[in-house]
Amino acid sequence: MTQLLLIRHAETDMTGRFCGHSDPEINARGRLQLARLVSMLSQHTIRRVYTSDLRRAQQTAEAIAAQSGARVHLRPSLREIHFGRWEGLAWSDIQCRDSILAKGWVEEYPNSTAPGGESFQLFALRVRREFAFLLREAAESPIAIVTHAGFIRVVLTSSCRVSEQEAWDRTKEYGSVVALGTNNMGGLGIETLISGHPECWTGRAPRRIFEKAFGQTTRFSTEHGCADETLSRKDTR
Repeated sequence: MTQLLLIRHAETDMTGRFCGHSDPEINARGRLQLARLVSMLSQHTIRRVYTSDLRRAQQTAEAIAAQSGARVHLRPSLREIHFGRWEGLAWSDIQCRDSILAKGWVEEYPNSTAPGGESFQLFALRVRREFAFLLREAAESPIAIVTHAGFIRVVLTSSCRVSEQEAWDRTKEYGSVVALGTNNMGGLGIETLISGHPECWTGRAPRRIFEKAFGQTTRFSTEHGCADETLSRKDTR
């Protein structure tokens, strides 16, 4: 049975800003989250840990590996999308600098690219290729994958038949964990674990929508969907 844990890294001081290939360390809140995460994951067998090579992910992965006795493998392809010249900026900064560009980016997303950044199409292709490799690795033994919100969301929407809303809900917390495993129908079953409190799904994904949280507003990601900004425009993802 294929079994893998998709883990979002702990919090950094860049929360609320575009943080793709930027490389901050986890902060004090992140260290508290990490302690809870490691305790929760002690219930799971983990043979290997694969991680993004960015520090926030590496620090999360190293703590998990220390508890489980697993070896850490660095995978640059597990990085978040690259936001180019928008890295480190808040959405309000971008709107002040170039409101027309900001408006166009929102209206055309995901067919728009931050200046000097990675296109969503290339990012999604990178995610799918890396996930195919990880599925093969997980077929041999249970693995943990420490990565970023955007990476996990692309996996869920492209490989698990999960809606964008549900993918958002499953990964909006730092340190959230999505467990994937093949079921007897050949599909990927999903279990979401957040801060030690499991919400379980069985069978073919998705089973149900986790939560409808945003109504007519759209939550916008400064780590490809992870942060604090909310755009009032309808139907924007």
